[in-house]
Amino acid sequence: MTRRSFLKGLPLGIGTCILACSGLYGYGAKIEMYHPVVDHVKIPIENLPDDLIGFRIVAMSDLHIDPLWQFELFEKAFALANQAAPDLMLLLGDYVTYDITAMDKLKDQFGQLHAKYGVFACMGNHEVWTDALIAQETLRSVGITTLVNAGTTIHVGSATLYLAGLEAWWNEYGSPDLDTALANAHPDDVVVVMMHEPDYADVTAQDGRVDLQLSGHSHGGQVIIPFYGVIYRAPYSRKYPLGLYRVGDMWQYTTRGIGVNSDVPFRINCPPEVTEIELVRA
Repeated sequence: MTRRSFLKGLPLGIGTCILACSGLYGYGAKIEMYHPVVDHVKIPIENLPDDLIGFRIVAMSDLHIDPLWQFELFEKAFALANQAAPDLMLLLGDYVTYDITAMDKLKDQFGQLHAKYGVFACMGNHEVWTDALIAQETLRSVGITTLVNAGTTIHVGSATLYLAGLEAWWNEYGSPDLDTALANAHPDDVVVVMMHEPDYADVTAQDGRVDLQLSGHSHGGQVIIPFYGVIYRAPYSRKYPLGLYRVGDMWQYTTRGIGVNSDVPFRINCPPEVTEIELVRA
């Protein structure tokens, strides 16, 4: 190609690139962003009791109700979560972005979530930045149990699963306290921890009692480039931004979440995720 032909074709190339990028943005903002999918993940647990084999946990994170108010998306995601008919349903934080009262707009839908052994929630950094107490009260008012540096024992036949929730990590006020959260855990329990920020897995794994940590926070990066991966990793999700990881003797799973960052209101190769975890014997 000569210099003249290159310069002559340059406007066409730029135009094509702009059209392609705008088309991709339109797809990410109008289509993929509104089509949540269910990802099925099997977690192998050593010495898993018979009564917990096949135990299913549905997890959702990062609704970010405001300021985009994507009610169609939330309704689709909640319907998928309920259709899975899980044993346990977990909400992993960041229900709002700026306005904690936005949770009231989705209060009826929160109340319709159901699972055999209950629906539980932890707080995200945005709740702590706004008002975590209001968030907890809103969820409790519709029957969702919030766990903040606390845990509870769930009896499944003759087996026990211990579920703990930690306070969010990325804020000057948050103080996750794993020892307090696991204070009532028994050595024979299968232990699952809800922790909004996934990189806390390095701390959780060192404890030695936890089998699985479930997190959100990263949104999966929202844009995934083939053969490259996540192009942006938010603080506290840079090591474990997406999917399943083995951290020491513990499993870490990071969901892509449901909503998006209001500054980047689209998803590409990173659809909203309702996660269905199945416990299996290693």
